[in-house]
Amino acid sequence: MPELKNDTFLRALLRQPVAYTPLWMMRQAGRYLPEYNQTRAQAGSFMGLAQNPEYACEVTLQPLRRFDLDAAILFSDILTVPDAMGLGLQFVAGEGPRFERPLSDEAAIEALRVPDLDRLRYVFDAVSLIRRELAGAVPLIGFSGSPWTLACYMVEGAGSSDYRRIKTLLYGRPDLLHRILSVNAQAVQAYLNAQIQAGAQAVMVFDSWGGVLADGLFQQFSLAYTRQVLDGLIREHEGRRVPVIVFTKGGGQWIEDIAASGCDAVGLDWTANLAAARRRVGDRVALQGNLDPMTLFGGDAAIRTEVRRVLADFGTVGAGGHVFNLGHGISQYTPPEAVSVLVDEVHAASRAYHEG
Repeated sequence: MPELKNDTFLRALLRQPVAYTPLWMMRQAGRYLPEYNQTRAQAGSFMGLAQNPEYACEVTLQPLRRFDLDAAILFSDILTVPDAMGLGLQFVAGEGPRFERPLSDEAAIEALRVPDLDRLRYVFDAVSLIRRELAGAVPLIGFSGSPWTLACYMVEGAGSSDYRRIKTLLYGRPDLLHRILSVNAQAVQAYLNAQIQAGAQAVMVFDSWGGVLADGLFQQFSLAYTRQVLDGLIREHEGRRVPVIVFTKGGGQWIEDIAASGCDAVGLDWTANLAAARRRVGDRVALQGNLDPMTLFGGDAAIRTEVRRVLADFGTVGAGGHVFNLGHGISQYTPPEAVSVLVDEVHAASRAYHEG
């Protein structure tokens, strides 16, 4: 693979000195870019896009052509793993992802197995292709959903507003939920390791639904299984450390527990205060985040003001590490020119926090 020219993102995750705060955005390859929508139309469907390495590579690279971002993230979906388990993933227009065969009874849960990774070969081929096409410009991030978040979709069958099915299982048959989570943890670990072997230089675990759990249950049903994933990950590859980010939406109250999971960085949504988070964990891990994505609709002055506020919250970097990001995925309605303002302000204003 080509030599990496800009390793600022990786160095920040490992709390090593950098000249400025690096930036990338969750869902940075997506519907807010007209070129993405054109490519998706050519692919015919979301899955046609995600399962074709050439298309996945193209949309991964599109935001890097527009913006001076410090990392690329693989274009894929967290639900590729349960799809490979045979649950039948579909994307319904206006409704989002849906499974044809959710885990609706004990027999289906008992039959659940770690998938053959050959069924996910298109993901690993995309990773390798993207690495080659990046030509060392910036690092490539691989990712997966957390065991808990995947289990939510697998039991609910789709997104949920009340999480009734998964919580019925949690309280009524915790043994069955633990079985799903155990299989998922093995599958996610193998999936991320295969991405690393294919060329991913950092990986991220998205625990998008971890924040819906009660205190105590989050640690038992979500974080414990994320820790199992992290315990078996490849942490050195191609002569470099492979940093791991864990992001739990709505999980700021558990930052000490998440920081102790074995990750290198904790992602925070926009409801958390970076200064308070840093005080609670010290500089044991890097922090990633956490601008409200809706800031990008407020105009140039508001974007620059809020960027400076986030940077000031984290403060002088010193022995810490900060990766600037949104507190969740970028909205599909975001004007691309707002992203240009964001990137410019982060790179310019952050240098004052890295001096000395």
